[in-house]
Amino acid sequence: MSKPKTQRRLPASEAMVKLRTLRTSARKLNLVAQSIRGLRVQRALNELEFSHKRIAKDVRKALYSAISNAENNHNLDIDSLVVAEAFVGKNLIMKRFSPRARGRASRIEKPFSEITIVVRELGEAA
Repeated sequence: MSKPKTQRRLPASEAMVKLRTLRTSARKLNLVAQSIRGLRVQRALNELEFSHKRIAKDVRKALYSAISNAENNHNLDIDSLVVAEAFVGKNLIMKRFSPRARGRASRIEKPFSEITIVVRELGEAA
């Protein structure tokens, strides 16, 4: 006996990608995610291409993956896709120690974060 097929969390007109363990803080990543929310995918790709933020390159790869998921897995038209959601979450934190004066040490935290991008196909009305 096999397990029953799990229901899809998203509607039929949406595709999603989740990118984990990005080596930046969630606060910095949210600035990039904010710049693409609600844009058409071509405009969002251009926005990420010319962004000065280092992490924008990885977010651009994730957006390409979401577009590919929409086209290949869900048969959506890529010309009518829009970035419906782009939200950021915290992930693990690497803890390192740095020597300080008088034999002490201070903790350095190197955060990781994750981003979820949902693209949605617009109807004929848009």
